[in-house]
Formats: sequence, structure tokens, C-alpha cells
Amino acid sequence: MEKIIVLGTGSASVTENFNTCFVLEDSSQEYLLVDTGGGNGILKQLKLANIDLNKIHNIFISHKHIDHLYGLLWIYRFVDLSMRKGKYNGTLNIYCHDEVAKIIRDQIRTLLRKEQQLFLDKEIFINIVNDHEKVKILNYELEFLDIHSKSDKQYGFKTILNNGKTLGFLGDEPLYEELYKDVENIDWLLHEAFCLETEADKFKPREKNHDTVKSASIKAEKLNVKNLVLWHTQENLGKNRKERYIQEAKENFLGKIYVPNDFDEIIL
Repeated sequence: MEKIIVLGTGSASVTENFNTCFVLEDSSQEYLLVDTGGGNGILKQLKLANIDLNKIHNIFISHKHIDHLYGLLWIYRFVDLSMRKGKYNGTLNIYCHDEVAKIIRDQIRTLLRKEQQLFLDKEIFINIVNDHEKVKILNYELEFLDIHSKSDKQYGFKTILNNGKTLGFLGDEPLYEELYKDVENIDWLLHEAFCLETEADKFKPREKNHDTVKSASIKAEKLNVKNLVLWHTQENLGKNRKERYIQEAKENFLGKIYVPNDFDEIIL
């Protein structure tokens, strides 16, 4: 069984939930961590999700924004310590584009002690990936995609799951026309939705290079997406965020809609 374990669903400045990141668990119960949130809260999220960090050997970082990148340094510290204690078996592979790779390396060199850098490039590897490059990770062949960000360089990916279905993750900006061919007829589309269209004047998502539920669901329907996951939301939506998101999405999308909360699991 393959599934997504949701660690966080919020955008950058949330306080009630965690920044959007998740674990993709394959049919062999191996993990790919996608983004790491904005701080050491990622360690708590993994613990609460009953995921042993010693069993995570692959991480993808989509872009350099703090709510996606900065948790990585805490994971690095944890893994480094586990390696020195002989508790971490195997290597840790971090995948990202070149700009993120430089930031990660600079952070490690600048902020960590020299003895905490001994495993870098020996047991902990920073792997630079390029647009449309295919890389074997776990039991998947991931094709990395430049999402054509309107702000900072950002990557997503698509892959074929072990069960034969297709999945695409497109970071935290709207699905742009340049990627339509890459996600057309896809089974699972993981897409950000900062707020409802009815509240766009209030929250101004497009000024922040974000999308609304309505806009995301219209594009998903146009491209014959089967399952649409909406997250990376701002949090001033009240306790009925899920119901309100699903209602607006259903007006524009005929497939299945998922609006997860932190720690929800989605069976793929």
C-alpha cells in the first residue's frame, strides 16, 4: 500500500498548523520526505506521525523559502548524531536544484561545528537535479520539473506509483501553462490553494504568487486530473476550512477532492 502522510498543510506564517510538507511512503514502507518546514518543529511532526527519522534516507527540497527549507538543518543534525552513535544505517540523500544546494551547503559550513560536517559528501549527499531529469528514488523514477515560478526558482516532480497511478507535486505556486502537458490526465495532483476565490480580495493570494481553490480546481478539471489534493493554505479560515474548500472545489472539479489536515493519511 502506498500513501501520503501529511506532516503540515499551512503556508509560511501559520501558527496553528505546520508548514506544508509530507512523506511519500512506497509499497515497501520506505519514505521520501518532501520539504521540511521552517524549523525544528519538523522533528516533532515526524515523531507525532510515528515516523522514525532514522528510516528516512531520501529528502526532496522544492525551493529556498524558509517554510520549506529550514527544517532540513535540524534533520541534518539529528542524522549526523545518529550516524556518530551508529544508529543510522545507510546514507542520506538530499535532492534539490542548484540554488538550494548552495544554500544548504553554506548553512552546514556556517552554522554547524566542524565535527558535525564529517559525514557531508561521505554519508550525507546533496544531489543537484535538473529540469526533466529522471532519478531513481525508492521504487520510483521521479522526473523533476521546473515549475516556472514567478518568484524564486522552484521544482516539483511527477512519478508513476508502484500501483501504476501517476502523481505530481508542484510546489507552492499555481499550476502554470508551461506544465499542462506534464500533468494532463494525471491521477494525483498535489496543488497549493492559499484561500477561497470568494476571499481573494481579503487575502490577496495572487500578489503572493499563490492560487485559490476555484482557480486550482478549474485547471485540474480542464486537464482531466482524477484526484486533487489542496493544501499550503493560510490559516484564518476557521475550523470548517475543509468543508469550505471542498464546496468551492466541487463547483469546478468533478474528480475526488482532498483537503487534508496535519497528520492525515491519503491512500494512493
